[in-house]
Amino acid sequence: MSNKLQVLTPQNSQIIFIDQQPQMAFGVQSIDRQTLKNNVVGLAKAAKIFNIPTTITTVETDSFSGNTFPELLAVVSDNDILERTSMNSWDDQNVRDALAKNAANGRKKIVVAGLWTEVCNTTFALSCMNDTDYEIYMVADASGGTSVDAHKYAMDRMVQAGVVPVTWQQVLLEWQRDWARKETYDAVTSLVKEHSGAYGMGIDYAVTHVHGGSERVSHGKRIGPNPAN
Repeated sequence: MSNKLQVLTPQNSQIIFIDQQPQMAFGVQSIDRQTLKNNVVGLAKAAKIFNIPTTITTVETDSFSGNTFPELLAVVSDNDILERTSMNSWDDQNVRDALAKNAANGRKKIVVAGLWTEVCNTTFALSCMNDTDYEIYMVADASGGTSVDAHKYAMDRMVQAGVVPVTWQQVLLEWQRDWARKETYDAVTSLVKEHSGAYGMGIDYAVTHVHGGSERVSHGKRIGPNPAN
């Protein structure tokens, strides 16, 4: 039975990336596209840290959409890529089977990041929820629509239907949950430094200027100051 009061855990989650392809990204206007890619890759790395089963699905790769972002594939290089013709991933039996295999092991919370929000994400979410007892967690900042309104109203529609809106960093930290979990602590903080903007900068500052640790990269000598005459 669906229980959205349960937080996301590494044991109850799986993730699907839908159509993270260049031609789809070209049409995105709801989020800066470089930020979108950063968030998608950060989310994929989070899933890898916590061994979250990951499904990659694409549409019309050769004839229209292009290859999946190489930065994403570099993280999930062992994954098969499930190709489709339908805009709705739920119409593809290979996608259904991949999700069902993980759901059979208790992973009924499906984290979704896809393009475009108003088409591929919405139709998948509504169809999947209509046919199953899976829960959908839509990663708003690792998805994008063709306009700000397209993204917003698609998210609104899905939320009204019971989809849970989340952000990629929220998902990461929900999986970590407790900083005493040392087996993933270093990997999570390293990911944050690389992909989480100001949060990562804050960790770097705290390590060096609060706790007296070393900088995380080597560099040349710091020379000066040397005021000019």
